[in-house]
Amino acid sequence: MRFLALVALLGALSIGPARAQPANAFRVLAFTRTMGFRHDSIPDAVEAITRLGAEHGFSVDTTEDPSVFNDAQLPAYAAVIFLLTTGDVLDDPQQAAFERYIEGGGGFVGVHSATDTEYDWPWYGALLGTYFADHPPGTYQATVRIEVADDPSTRDLPNPWRRTDEWYNFASNPRGRVNVLMTIDESTYKGGTMGADHPIAWYHQYDGGRAWYTALGHTSESYYEPLFLAHLWGGVIYAAGGSKE
Repeated sequence: MRFLALVALLGALSIGPARAQPANAFRVLAFTRTMGFRHDSIPDAVEAITRLGAEHGFSVDTTEDPSVFNDAQLPAYAAVIFLLTTGDVLDDPQQAAFERYIEGGGGFVGVHSATDTEYDWPWYGALLGTYFADHPPGTYQATVRIEVADDPSTRDLPNPWRRTDEWYNFASNPRGRVNVLMTIDESTYKGGTMGADHPIAWYHQYDGGRAWYTALGHTSESYYEPLFLAHLWGGVIYAAGGSKE
């Protein structure tokens, strides 16, 4: 079953709507270019975003082509999702176009290794809130603490939330620059380096637009997990302008 879904998905990995949508539905761009580590879970992540679009009535375009980052094409999107991106994925003109897109009220969703992207672009680092530093080897079951229980991206989650993922440490604690949604309890796994306050999901308004980030989503299994998908859908809602305006 998953193989058939993947075959259908690979035929649709290009700029273009995933399927016909109502005229009033919004559109998002899922960008999956990698110039560093490449996650095996990218096809599952793309399938999950496409499935969320079908279920919730919004259009999904997917690409690894950075040339879409221009002033003519970006305004078509309510939000741009950096979906497991890594490394230096945009050149200077493309970065400038994305900055103008956010300044014009656009939305951004960062998933997992979006923080392992564009280290030499300070504006992007501020949009994100911080950068990836390192992680313990492997995946671990750990306890996530929900700080904001009424957010669209957390309201369907148990608190505490026990789940398995690859747990990032960050170069700095983003609290104070962003609104923290969830933290991880470092006493429940090995390899955390941030101490008692270890944010792993957050949102904020930045430079005219909206940004939401989750450190979750390393594994392929994540993208078939209903609770994680509810979390991700809530982030898309926020970035697309559906809440906290």
